[in-house]
Amino acid sequence: MSEEVGRADQLAPNLDKTHNGANANSRAVCNVCKRLFQDPKILPCLHSFCSDCISQLEPFSAARTRGSGAGEGAVTVLCPDCDSEVDLPPSGAAGLSTDHLALDEVFLETLVTDGPLPCDLCGDGAAESRCEVCASNMCEFCSQAHRRQKRTASHSVLALCELKSRGRLCRPVLCPLHPGQELGLFCQSCDVPVCVECASTLHRDHRCCPAHNVIDRHGDRIRELVSVQLRPRLERLEEALQKVDASQDLLTSRVEEVAQEVRAFARGYASAVETHCLSLLRHLEELHKQRRNQLHLQRAQLSQALQDVRGGVDFAERLLSCGSDAEILSAKGVTLQRLSRLSQGSCDSLTAAAVDDGSTLCFLPSESAGDVHGFPVVGIIHGKTTDPSKCTVEGEGLQQCSVSQTGLFTLVCRDSAGDQLTRGGDHVVVSIAHKEKRNCVIVTSVVDNSDGTYSVSYTPEELGSYSVWVCVRTQHVKGSPFTLNIKRKLRRHSGTFHCCSFCSSGGSKEALCGCPGTMPGLSHYT
Repeated sequence: MSEEVGRADQLAPNLDKTHNGANANSRAVCNVCKRLFQDPKILPCLHSFCSDCISQLEPFSAARTRGSGAGEGAVTVLCPDCDSEVDLPPSGAAGLSTDHLALDEVFLETLVTDGPLPCDLCGDGAAESRCEVCASNMCEFCSQAHRRQKRTASHSVLALCELKSRGRLCRPVLCPLHPGQELGLFCQSCDVPVCVECASTLHRDHRCCPAHNVIDRHGDRIRELVSVQLRPRLERLEEALQKVDASQDLLTSRVEEVAQEVRAFARGYASAVETHCLSLLRHLEELHKQRRNQLHLQRAQLSQALQDVRGGVDFAERLLSCGSDAEILSAKGVTLQRLSRLSQGSCDSLTAAAVDDGSTLCFLPSESAGDVHGFPVVGIIHGKTTDPSKCTVEGEGLQQCSVSQTGLFTLVCRDSAGDQLTRGGDHVVVSIAHKEKRNCVIVTSVVDNSDGTYSVSYTPEELGSYSVWVCVRTQHVKGSPFTLNIKRKLRRHSGTFHCCSFCSSGGSKEALCGCPGTMPGLSHYT
């Protein structure tokens, strides 16, 4: 056995020149060094590697104690192929079983090479045949000598070209302790194959029998595990793996479909956003034109009014400063008539009118703007302005309230079309003053609800009639000023009856008592 491994090691350096693992038989190549196997050993996970490659593996954990399933001094390593945790025997890689099948694959790999194999016996000639018993490659001269020797005359010697045509190698496994002896016996006590010399010496008192007598029993155990347990599991695993592979393909396909949908959506949505942007800009330009025209009209009216008033003032001042008494008196009538008309004109309304400086124009990015091409979009141009003449006031607290109670009413700001505004920000002033008592005012609180409405609250302390001014942007809203009546607070009778009034009335509940008040349960003013 050691001779066979040594010969395989001698072949490896020559084969490295032509076999780098890329084109060689994968079963003849170590997955660690990527070269043809040299002294291949089998790990407990049934993966084989070169003995030196196993020895160079980093320990995964410290040696386990006795009773843990491994002997004292055992080291755990990770299999380079499957990452399984495997225990090495105390002797290391040398104590692992040799992979004879891998050695066969190494030799078969050498048969398909173009280069000649050296003779294992003389080392000079090119090998032309192989002894299957000795596992030696021999030249023609050594092969003839091998057949002449009495000890090896019965060995099976085959031509290398014949072995190459077979595509497989059948040879005996030799004993590592007794070179040339085949492991033809099996020690049942030690559960290992042995040769004849081992059986007569080291295993003399053990139960040894020919290997072919027990191969069926041990082979059947392997076959049973494979056919009954592992083969069905293998089929299930292959089926599950196929499902996973199919699912991966379906997943990839579905992801690509969804990606196409996302891209199509993004293109459509971008187009909708661009269309909405252009629509907003057009609307903004329309508002600009409308308000610019309104400002032009307002400017023209103010310019005309200014020109009229200035002309009247200039004429009157020139008449008074330069005219004689007769001239003044003769022009008095037409001058007074013109000046009166100018003083009674709409000048005040023109100067009091609010000037649109564009401050009410704003962009509300979070407001819904409906759908564009089937895509929901947000963002609107808010360009409506408050028209005080269209604003309304709602709530009972605008007309009446009681002393020390909180009165409430709501101001609703509207545009020139009468539509309620959807945002706040207007300058709102609410003033409540007593109509008869000077310096008697009620403090008010105005809360902007940011939706075009304003909540107004107040708490009166004195009775009487009040005037309520509600102004937006320094102008009165529709109906302002309003009249507010503050009455006494309503309270319950204490429940005390005066016998005289109750009895004198014959027990009538409507009788008044001396407080004066009504019967229990009825309300009155105090």
